[in-house]
Amino acid sequence: MPRGPKKHMKRLNAPKHWMLGKMEGVWAPKPSAGPHKQRECLPLCIILRNRLKYALTNKECMQICMERHVKVDGKVRSDHNYPAGFMDVVSMDKSNDKFRLMYDTKGRFVLHRIKDSEAAYKLCRVNKLKVTENKVPTLVTHDGRTIRFPNPDAKVNDTVKVDIATGKIVDLVKFQPGQLVMLTRGRNTGRVGILMGVEKHEGSFDIVTVRDSKGHTFATRLANVFCIGNGNKPEVTLPKGRGIKKTILEEKDEAKAAGRL
Repeated sequence: MPRGPKKHMKRLNAPKHWMLGKMEGVWAPKPSAGPHKQRECLPLCIILRNRLKYALTNKECMQICMERHVKVDGKVRSDHNYPAGFMDVVSMDKSNDKFRLMYDTKGRFVLHRIKDSEAAYKLCRVNKLKVTENKVPTLVTHDGRTIRFPNPDAKVNDTVKVDIATGKIVDLVKFQPGQLVMLTRGRNTGRVGILMGVEKHEGSFDIVTVRDSKGHTFATRLANVFCIGNGNKPEVTLPKGRGIKKTILEEKDEAKAAGRL
């Protein structure tokens, strides 16, 4: 019997949203243990090689990372398999690039280019509140941060705006009807809309109803919802399409107009 977790990942078992070619080899990069789940992250080597085309091979990705060119949330990450995830800020000073990882409406990660002012903070969903043995109130966020002495108004499912340099909370977005939310899991991943209400189901999953700016209404589980702003104003800039899902016919018409069909 082998001991411990597997150390390899085959390309056919890799998450579909990485968009790795089926015939381009047997293996895929296995994300290291880190703040985001294995199937909800994007390893740095896929960002460098498959998205930005800064490297041709995995070996070149390794060299770029080992030369300390890549930062995630302001910290140098020399592991080419480091798992970057939703809302992480990936920056490369040498090429003057700063990206925030967001989702498009098909559930794929988008490297959304941002300005320096926006790269100074990120949004974190509050997953847990607890008091330590020494009576220190703390909260745990979706990206594995434990923040001590948080804003006392912060509750589970709220979103906190975290200053990346200091790790301190600078603002709070409450989870309540009328807020702008983005879905981070499920069939509607990447869609953005206004939170309409929450249905409580004891012993089962609470269901949230969301309406987007085109008037389409959809529902998902409470755990899949991430508040990104008060009212209609997002705290971070949104990627192309602004989280509005198009129908197949709308996509076809758009491709025809652009001359892709």
